[in-house]
Amino acid sequence: MTRPPSSRPLEGIKVVEFGQNLAGPYCGQILAFLGAEVIKVERPEGDDARKWGPPFLEGDALGFIALNRGKRSITCDLADKAEREALIERIGAADVFVHNLRADVPGKFGIDGPTLTKRFPRLIYADLGAFGHTGPWKERPGYEPIIQAVAGLISLNGDPSGPEARIGVSIIDLSTGMWTAIGVLAAITRRASTGQGSLVNTSLFESGLMWASNHVASYSVTGRMAPRQGTGHPSLTPYQAFECSDGPLMICPGNDRLWRKFAEALGHPEWPDEARFRTNVERMQHRELLLGMIADIMKRETRAHWSERLDALGVPNGPLNTVPQVLDLAQVAALGMFAQPYAGSPALFHGLPISFDGERAGGTEVAPKIGQDNGKV
Repeated sequence: MTRPPSSRPLEGIKVVEFGQNLAGPYCGQILAFLGAEVIKVERPEGDDARKWGPPFLEGDALGFIALNRGKRSITCDLADKAEREALIERIGAADVFVHNLRADVPGKFGIDGPTLTKRFPRLIYADLGAFGHTGPWKERPGYEPIIQAVAGLISLNGDPSGPEARIGVSIIDLSTGMWTAIGVLAAITRRASTGQGSLVNTSLFESGLMWASNHVASYSVTGRMAPRQGTGHPSLTPYQAFECSDGPLMICPGNDRLWRKFAEALGHPEWPDEARFRTNVERMQHRELLLGMIADIMKRETRAHWSERLDALGVPNGPLNTVPQVLDLAQVAALGMFAQPYAGSPALFHGLPISFDGERAGGTEVAPKIGQDNGKV
């Protein structure tokens, strides 16, 4: 589909992506949705993620399709010298090379960062690793759940009355793809003024550490870890979901002004004037007492009842929706975040959460078949 130039700011940028699974391909998809020409390189048998199903669509897993739309596909057997040399020449003719190959693979085949950036000085080489480009674990492999575990995120997640829980979306993979795309964009900007490419390094583990950084800062000062919060917050009270008569409602009065309005909605405008509840520090000191008092009131009425009262007073709130409920929201329809690019299929796929001059970047593209562009690019 032809998009307006305003929604394709990377028009003319050529990218070679040797991505697999999630993180590398997501970086490539971001760049493709922003208008770059992205050539996806796959092993002859294809990206492993093509088989990560069910469900499948036209023979490929939906998870693969979701992160590889808008690209062209070629195959390369790195063990084949002719194919490898052809790939290197193609990389040299591109602006950007992105990969998340196993750490020992690039050097083995002469496609490592120092080698290619020396040979092609204008090349922006983005190396997306597991545990980072330096240190004792630099060649250690890693997948999303391992990084969530090792970086401490699983220990922070889940209801305090139950076991720890993995975060239910691939936040490490997707955010690392985003960080890599940000690094590539910064390198493109710098090259415009210096003429020199860059070696951009990112890793799953560094993204995990970034997500844990607020807890790291707190621990470094206090020497202790706050207990898991469920839907709550370790530093704010009240700031969590409360059970109504028909389900939970998330309520976030994030300052003392909003707390006063929340108390008014609850029918207790006097609470914010009590010494034990006046400020957030005091509310934290009497946390369990206050949360119990609020919970006892909230459970008497429906979510719609409370939401209407809170909306009228400007207190941020929202129901804990399921995915089907999300798709029924009028706001989701208005934003046009999801599209059905495959004729005859109800499958919904995302565009980028970015718009340029009112035009969303990406959304209607489809994913390539293995090697469909061999000999064409």
